[in-house]
Amino acid sequence: MKQKFISLESVTLRVRDKFILPDTDWVIQTGQNWAVLGPNGAGKSSLVGALAGTVPVVKGKIVRHLPQALSTDISYVSFDLEQHLIARDRHQDEARYFSGQVDRIDTTRDILLMNSPDGREAPTEIDGLLDALNIRHLLDRGIRYLSTGEMRKILIARALIKSPSLLILDEPFAGLDTDSKRQLKNIINTVTADDCQLVLVAHRFEEITPNISHVMCLKENAVYLQGPRLEVLNSEKMTDLYGRERPPAAKFPLGNKPLAGGEAQSSDVLVKMRNTTVKYGDQLVIDKLNWTINADENWAVLGPNGSGKSTLLNLIIGDNQQAYANEIYLFGRRKGSGESLWDIRQKIAYVSSHFQIHYRKKISAFDVILSGFFDSVGLYRRATREQRHIAEKWIETLAISDKAERFFDQFSYGEKRLILIARAMVKSPVLLMLDEPCQGLDKENRELVLELIEYVGSRTHTRLVYVTHHQDEIPPCITHILRLQTPNGGKP
Repeated sequence: MKQKFISLESVTLRVRDKFILPDTDWVIQTGQNWAVLGPNGAGKSSLVGALAGTVPVVKGKIVRHLPQALSTDISYVSFDLEQHLIARDRHQDEARYFSGQVDRIDTTRDILLMNSPDGREAPTEIDGLLDALNIRHLLDRGIRYLSTGEMRKILIARALIKSPSLLILDEPFAGLDTDSKRQLKNIINTVTADDCQLVLVAHRFEEITPNISHVMCLKENAVYLQGPRLEVLNSEKMTDLYGRERPPAAKFPLGNKPLAGGEAQSSDVLVKMRNTTVKYGDQLVIDKLNWTINADENWAVLGPNGSGKSTLLNLIIGDNQQAYANEIYLFGRRKGSGESLWDIRQKIAYVSSHFQIHYRKKISAFDVILSGFFDSVGLYRRATREQRHIAEKWIETLAISDKAERFFDQFSYGEKRLILIARAMVKSPVLLMLDEPCQGLDKENRELVLELIEYVGSRTHTRLVYVTHHQDEIPPCITHILRLQTPNGGKP
């Protein structure tokens, strides 16, 4: 017989200095698996964070009816957790420097063993997870060198080690390729077939796993709809859940040529790589790649997790030091021939989950967008009147005028992604590199961003490198495709 597992009784939550989801009621019974849906900024991550005990309740109460509903028996995977672990690794760099352990960084093994009972030996339960998630080869790699999809797998394995009674997964399929999504769905189905319940946050309906029995929908800082899966997903209200007015493409505030680095001629070569190879220890990530991006081309980069897509972009922008051990040319000049990092970034703009995680300055959304003119994390220079006007146009285009003065760290993951896309485009770069730009975005914002990307690629002189796992979201302006495979025949 079903009984109450966890109840939220007229709760109001606090995220920093803001109260959200006032007077929210929610009852999760034993045997129920819930999906939480809603547009960006609706409060989904905060709601499930309250279940996990990471978001404070300022009114009402959370009742944990059974001993196994305590936060110690709950595992939680989120973008915030990923950001916390990477920030923790970076904060330890100074201590490592003074202790003479400058080469020591947190590895995948370290992260997994955080949930090990004795902190040293991996429990037997993890052995099958390493193979099921195809992450055994990552055990000794530093977490700062993992791709978004690889890090997602590690966090999910870490969450499952302690055999939780409730598994909360916030966008678990973000950054995963098709095979990895299938593997994860199988693992979720297996785990929840036993004594573990599931709460899943998702933006894509196809990512709602078959075992979901109930659905909670949030909109405009309140519960919009909740109930059994078939009733909610078939409700007429679902049509209005994400519906809102969107600005037309004609209002995109773009010029017709890049402001940084001058006009690129059609005969110019923007990027050239010759026999480029990247290795981490014995692990080969990119093997003798030859690739040229001409100034009249827009590229999509496809490939499974671990095939080197994000590494490829990091070689271009200078965030991977192995770039200087390879023959790589940017805008006709070989990397390592005297150019500075700022010379490169003057002509390039970049959006990725990795960059988003590291953008932790407590400044307003408006100032974050302005920082794109100066390629800085934070704003340290006074913007001109023209620059401020361009930033204001972008805020209007993305329909976030009411949020422009809010601190960046107060936004949801998807809202942050929109702000960073605007930051990348304010200077109309020669080369715009987008690594899974639609990750974390709801349906309406995905359509807006894809429309924007098509506008940039077809109606401006900015060239694109577009990384995605969703081939149905490749814009028509893409002229060439680079398909990567994991080295050694696809076996890591």
